[in-house]
Amino acid sequence: MKPLYIIPARGGSKGIPHKNIKPLGGRPLIAYSIDAAKAACAVYPGYIMLSTDDEEIADTARKCGLAVDYMRPAELATDTSASRDFMLDAMDWATGHGIDYDCVVLLQPTSPFREAEDITGAMRLYTGEEDMIVSVCRSDANPYYNLFETDACGNLHVCKGDGLYTRRQDAPEVLEYNGAVYVIKPESLRAMPMGEFPVRKPYIMPQERSIDLDTPADWARAEEIMKEKWTKGI
Repeated sequence: MKPLYIIPARGGSKGIPHKNIKPLGGRPLIAYSIDAAKAACAVYPGYIMLSTDDEEIADTARKCGLAVDYMRPAELATDTSASRDFMLDAMDWATGHGIDYDCVVLLQPTSPFREAEDITGAMRLYTGEEDMIVSVCRSDANPYYNLFETDACGNLHVCKGDGLYTRRQDAPEVLEYNGAVYVIKPESLRAMPMGEFPVRKPYIMPQERSIDLDTPADWARAEEIMKEKWTKGI
C-alpha cells in the first residue's frame, strides 16, 4: 500500500476562527493530525501533504516538522468548495511531481483525539476493492428509536420502522461518520463524489476519540478533555 496522506486546512473558518492553528492543549490544532500522520507513515510509508491556501497555516505546519511544497488554489478554499475538488487537485499535483500512490488517506485537523492506530486500523481494512473505508462511531441518535419526522399534518412519527422499540439497546445499531479518517480509492474519487460511493465500509472508533471540532462548544469540550488528560498524566 502506497498512501497519499492529505491534511486539509483552509484559512477561512467561521465557526471557530483560525481553528487549524488555534492552540489546543498548548499546541496548534493541526499539530495533532501531523503527528498522527507521521506515526501512521511509519507503518504505511507514504507522502504527507498539507492542503492549505493560507501561508500562516503552512508556516505552522513547517514548524511542526512537515514539509509544505503544495498550496491549494484560492478558488478551492471557499465556504462552498467541495472536498472532492481539493483532493483531486492535490492528487494531480502529487502525480505531476512523481509521487506514486494507490490510496488517498484524508485526515481532517478537526479530529485531534484520533490516534495513529485509528489511521492504520482503517487502512488495514482497505483491500483496494472498496471505494472507501471511513471512520465512524456508534450514534446515540437513532432513527428507529429517538429521531422523528413530521407528516403533512405536523404530527411526529419515528423516522424508520414502526416505532415500537421501547429500549434503545433493542433498536438496530446506527453508525455516524466522525470525520477522523477516510481511506479512499483514487479511481473512485475521480469517477464520482464520495456520497455516491457504492462500497463504503466502516472503521469503528470509540466516541471519546470521535470528537469533531466544529463549534465553540466542541472546542470547550476538547479543552476539558485535554485538562483531564493532563490531570491523569496521559
